[in-house]
Amino acid sequence: MDKIVPFNRFPNFPPKAFKGKVLRPGDAGYDEARKIPNTRYGSEPALIARCYDADDIVMAVKYCNAHNEPIAIRSGGHSIDGHAMPQDAFVIDTTLMKRIHVDPSTGITTIESGVLLGEMDAATQKHGYAVPLGTVSSTGAAGLTLGGGIGYLTRRFGMTVDSLLSVDVVTVAGAKLTASETENSELFWGLRGAGHNLAIATSFTYQAHKVGPQVTSGLIIYSIDNAVPILSQMDKIMRKAPRELSIYPVILPAPPLPGLPEQMIGVPILVLIIVYSGEAAKYEEAMFAVRELGQPLADMVRPTSWVEANSILDVLAPPGRRQHSRGGYLAALTPEVAAKAVAKAMCPPTPTSPGPSVAIAFPCLGGANLDFAEDSTAYSRTGAHWMWEVLGMWDTPEKDAEFDGWVDSVMDAMTPHSLRNAYVNLSVDRGPEWLRNVYGSRKKWRRVCALKHQYDPHNRLRYNKNITRAQKVLGRSSFCTWI
Repeated sequence: MDKIVPFNRFPNFPPKAFKGKVLRPGDAGYDEARKIPNTRYGSEPALIARCYDADDIVMAVKYCNAHNEPIAIRSGGHSIDGHAMPQDAFVIDTTLMKRIHVDPSTGITTIESGVLLGEMDAATQKHGYAVPLGTVSSTGAAGLTLGGGIGYLTRRFGMTVDSLLSVDVVTVAGAKLTASETENSELFWGLRGAGHNLAIATSFTYQAHKVGPQVTSGLIIYSIDNAVPILSQMDKIMRKAPRELSIYPVILPAPPLPGLPEQMIGVPILVLIIVYSGEAAKYEEAMFAVRELGQPLADMVRPTSWVEANSILDVLAPPGRRQHSRGGYLAALTPEVAAKAVAKAMCPPTPTSPGPSVAIAFPCLGGANLDFAEDSTAYSRTGAHWMWEVLGMWDTPEKDAEFDGWVDSVMDAMTPHSLRNAYVNLSVDRGPEWLRNVYGSRKKWRRVCALKHQYDPHNRLRYNKNITRAQKVLGRSSFCTWI
């Protein structure tokens, strides 16, 4: 049965001063505007308010307050749970807010909340700068930053939030605030890791770093038979590797790639995604220990631009398909973890179309990520030398159960080796206890809960991995004690 959405649930929005565009079901452009990367969530919001600036967001927030209406937020729309476009919701859409300013002399960069990673990279690279910010160019910078932000520069400069100087927000009361280390500092602490729950970000200011424009990047491909011994050595190698070297091992059925024999397509392989942001002349020295691991099937690493390097994963995780993901932290990439991942990769679901269908990745952290104090941000990093992430991609609802089951079976295999804390952006919502543990310590969970109560007491921002819902399930005692 087709979904029935009220045609005009919010008839008196927008006010005359609203500068953006409002879309309702049936309007030209509505169906395009409601699209998000994960097509599993084909929801039809009641209204999409495409805001032009922060003043538009204030008007939208005040309207929702007056009507006791929850608020959904869309920037890049990459939330794996489909939170950007909920059914029947009032959606504040920031995709028109694309202004970027880069100070060429300092690297201080300010972006509005509709900017995508690729757009930001293009702007900062004009002046030889980059912000540690994600790995897929179509990801929204806002949602990525508010959860922590991992990328190929994490080992060198830390997480995205570690380069964040300030955030301009609209609170659910409709007030404009700036949060930084010196202004609304407790809110700034919370926005760096739990920001989706606390306020609506309108712009971000970062300290960008000198990177590129030329780096060294690409893929090194190994037979799956060599995956366990290679992965078993990666932990030792990366703890000694220069911070300019980032390696993301990925196990997946081989997609069509240059230099790969046709008979290998669809056969599980190990891919090392290599991004080296140091001096080109020192690349081979940085890779010496990796070279000793064995002869690859193909080595496609070469000099590239930073913009090209930071979009390598685009082809492996294209938008417009049904998706499911899980993930967590690892203290070490051990032989047992490697063996379990390879075993799962050897029995994936049958693909529904050409191209990648499943992948198990192990992004390397450590380095500068662990230079910053655990309590410096809501984002938790204690012990996180690696991540594991499993992703399934398919095309028809009939395959949901098969792909869900496979992804969840990988999670079951990885969970005994995972740390309790985690990266909130990495996985679909795994429930209240998981969310509480995401932020690490008892003290940090109390702080996050207190900020939610202070800045969003009525839980207007509920389309997310929600702190208020978690508290209710865990009991009010979870606010002040560790259960």
